[in-house]
Amino acid sequence: MPKPIVLIAEELSPATVDALGPDFDVRSVDGTDRPALLAALADANAILVRSATKVDAEAIAAAPKLQVIARAGVGLDNVDIKSATTAGVMVVNAPTSNIISAAELTVGHILSLARHIPAAHNALAQGQWKRSAYTGTELYEKTVGIIGLGRIGALITARLQSFGVNVIAYDPYITSARAQQLGVTPVSLDELLEQSDFITIHMPRTPETIGMISTPQFAKMKKSAYIVNVARGGLIDEDALHTALTDGEIAGAGLDVFVTEPPVDSPLLALPNVIVTPHLGASTDEAQEKAGVSVAKSVRLALAGELVPDAVNVAGGVIDPYVRPGIPLVEKLGQVFSGVAHSSPLTSVDVEVHGELSGYDVSVLKLAALKGIFTNVVSETVSYVNAPLLAEQRGITVRLITDAVSDEYRNVITLRGALADGTQVSVSGTLTGTKQIEKIVEINGYGVEIPIAQHHIVMIYTDRPGIVAVYGAEFGEAGINIAGMQIARHEAGGQALSVLTVDSPVPDGLLATVRERISADVMVEIDITE
Repeated sequence: MPKPIVLIAEELSPATVDALGPDFDVRSVDGTDRPALLAALADANAILVRSATKVDAEAIAAAPKLQVIARAGVGLDNVDIKSATTAGVMVVNAPTSNIISAAELTVGHILSLARHIPAAHNALAQGQWKRSAYTGTELYEKTVGIIGLGRIGALITARLQSFGVNVIAYDPYITSARAQQLGVTPVSLDELLEQSDFITIHMPRTPETIGMISTPQFAKMKKSAYIVNVARGGLIDEDALHTALTDGEIAGAGLDVFVTEPPVDSPLLALPNVIVTPHLGASTDEAQEKAGVSVAKSVRLALAGELVPDAVNVAGGVIDPYVRPGIPLVEKLGQVFSGVAHSSPLTSVDVEVHGELSGYDVSVLKLAALKGIFTNVVSETVSYVNAPLLAEQRGITVRLITDAVSDEYRNVITLRGALADGTQVSVSGTLTGTKQIEKIVEINGYGVEIPIAQHHIVMIYTDRPGIVAVYGAEFGEAGINIAGMQIARHEAGGQALSVLTVDSPVPDGLLATVRERISADVMVEIDITE
């Protein structure tokens, strides 16, 4: 029987090939040579790439035997995940391979800013002995603010505490118990901006976080403060940053990532109080080796038909065909759940499976729920292997509950959670009809039935005449088209729930305006990531 063909399209560490073992026919191709790549893909069962090889719809179509695309790293910008999923091809990456490297680079930027290391080096290399021009500041007893206290944030905390700094953090999804365990003081974003001498940001790049540090935020910072971004380009508004740096609103910045890479003609590169590196967060020998070995192991699992923990689009493994359609449904329910639960840290979550599904092995649905819950709220790429770890790190208890009884639908899956402020949140969904349409059927006890779409708005408010006209007019004037709507209530004049499906994201500030107009208790936009 011929061996499965594994195609290596870029230079990877020898340890990667060793991790694949002798069971595969390992071939090499230059992934940037498009004709050669497409020809080599014709027989490939798996392909391993880094960032230079584009595995797009055309490449996937040229690979009829392809079962898995493995990215030896974190980012997946060069892989068409949607086309891969449509073709039944698994996509895997190495989500934890670079976390130590990224944390250490962040600390390096902080130290370089504090002591003006790059500028002092350049001056001395040009024969200038300018000691007084580069008087720096000690980290000792300074306050470092970390925006996003995930795995990288925790590693940075541990490393900086040895300098005797005070670490504060803003992360709406971290519990006080977890913060205390890390030795971090949780604060609001405004408090962090006002108190910090150094700020480092580690958030995912989502519609909600793009430009989250802009002109209003710089105005709250100390004039002596420095800011660092080694996470994602776009989290900091680059135009606003340039203004803040040139006007003296803040002292300096360290950037490893940019909105456009490479940042050709960016005015930030010319500023003396900016330190830049060319996206080096994962650029260490150790990170590259970890990434290669990690995806090699995933390829072995995928081609053996086993569960692949680091799959980003499908769970893989031996999963009953009756269970498999529930995986993407539950991931999306998790995103809706985290959107509704954004007001306070989550302390526990139950994944309840009601109906005929309860008679099957549905353990993968618990993983899918956690993957969905964390997808848009942490800086790491979330997978089936790290989602439970992310919950554990945040002190969140997780249970899977099965029940053969389902009153209204053949199967219903409910995510039910408790928040740190004592409130509870629940979201339920099901698959209906021969086309297995994904629907939300309950939010916080309100019964609805609305197909899951890319953009939703969820509102809870006091029921009274004219509310729909008010928010309908506001969205209409802003050019937001309402494609679908469901309203539910328990009694007239009590609390009511509106769930809207809209055709486009909501502009900044509009939700706050609508919330004020209708005095809503809850007003959230939920953007579903496929």
